[in-house]
Amino acid sequence: MAQASQTLGRPRGGLSPLLFGTVLFLASETMFFGGLFAAYFALRSETTPWPPAGVHLDVVLGAIATALLVLSSFTMHAGLGAGRAGKRAAMRNWVLVSIALGLGFLGCEIWDWVHLWRAEGVRVSSNAYSTMFYAMTGVHGLHVLAGLVLMLVVLGRLAQGAYREGRTDGVEAITLYWHFVDVVWIGLFVTIFLVR
Repeated sequence: MAQASQTLGRPRGGLSPLLFGTVLFLASETMFFGGLFAAYFALRSETTPWPPAGVHLDVVLGAIATALLVLSSFTMHAGLGAGRAGKRAAMRNWVLVSIALGLGFLGCEIWDWVHLWRAEGVRVSSNAYSTMFYAMTGVHGLHVLAGLVLMLVVLGRLAQGAYREGRTDGVEAITLYWHFVDVVWIGLFVTIFLVR
């Protein structure tokens, strides 16, 4: 009778404990990033000029990175859909594409940091702007890296035979996290690269 009250590991009419925990975690992460945005705008309101002279961000590279991350959100969602339909090979392929796009995003971000550091001499301690730039993009980059590690876990579990019969709560939790990382980056891109 207990099995009849559950569908694919979820209590009837509700989220699984894993998904509920993921939603709570993402709520706390929203507050964390909200604090970073608040610090950025507080410093911006007190510092002139913003950004300082000599800081030239590559908006085109930032836009390419954004496109890669947004596309990876769609491919990860496609992987989740394939997993729900029991198409494990398609799920693996979509997750691999998502990993490649995520790595491309990180490559763009690292290239941007190295260029600012070497070519323009912009250091973390140069000024308030550069401190916030490296803090916000760096913390976000760590979140992207964590998401990529979680995707590798999905691939490992797939190789072990997991996610049969559409039981994909773990993949759904990772996909929610990845969408969150994507939305945060869009906010960062607009705030740092476009609103000058």
